[in-house]
Amino acid sequence: MKDQNIDFSMVLASAVHDMKNSLGMLLNSLDELRSEHEESLGESSRFNTLQYEAERMHNDLVQLLGIYRLGENNLSAHIEEHYVPDFLSEHLARHNPLLQGLGIDVSVDAEDINGFFDEDLLTGVLNNTINNAIRYTRSRIRLTAGERDGYLVIGVEDDGKGYPDNMQHTGTLNFKSLDFKSGSTSLGLFFASSVARLHSEGKRSGSIKLHNGGSLGGGVFEIWLP
Repeated sequence: MKDQNIDFSMVLASAVHDMKNSLGMLLNSLDELRSEHEESLGESSRFNTLQYEAERMHNDLVQLLGIYRLGENNLSAHIEEHYVPDFLSEHLARHNPLLQGLGIDVSVDAEDINGFFDEDLLTGVLNNTINNAIRYTRSRIRLTAGERDGYLVIGVEDDGKGYPDNMQHTGTLNFKSLDFKSGSTSLGLFFASSVARLHSEGKRSGSIKLHNGGSLGGGVFEIWLP
C-alpha cells in the first residue's frame, strides 16, 4: 500500500471546527435551560460552572481556529464602522445571565464614539477576556471604551488580584515567547495580540496592554486599535 500524504493540520482544524459548532449548540441549549428554569438554575453553582467551562472551551477553540488561519495566512480583518457603546452593550448581553448567576456586578463606561474594527474578531477577543475576568474577579467587572492618542481603546477591568509581573505587557506578542504553563491564558493573549495587529492604518497598527490598577484596582486588559 502506497503512503498517503495526510495534512494533519487540516484534519485537526476540521475536527476543532466541528467541536466548536457542537459547543455552540450546547451553549444555546444551556441559555434556554436557564431561561426556562431561572428560579432553580439561576444561582446553581454547578450549572454556572458547567456554562462557564463550556464557554471557556468554546472560546479556546475559536482562538485555535484563528491561530491556524493566521499560520495559513488566511485570516484578515474586515473593517467596518460600529457605534462602540451599542457594540459593547450587545456583546455584554451574551454574558449577563452567567454574570448574574455568579453574582458578579458588571458595568459599561464607553464614550459616545464610533470605531472601525472587525466585529467578529473583536468579539472573540472580548469573549476570552471577559471569561478570564470572571475567573479572577472578586465581584466586579468593568468594560471601558474611549479614544486615546488617536486610537480606539477598549478595556476590561476586574477587582481581582491583578496580573503577575511576568504577564504585564505592552505591544505585541511572539508565539515562541509564550509560556503555556499559564494554560489557555497565553493562547488567548497571543490571539488578542494577533487580532490587534490585523487592524492597521498607515504606519500604525493595533496592540494590547496588560497592567494592574484601573478604577477597580485589579487586572486591566486593553486593546488599542488605530
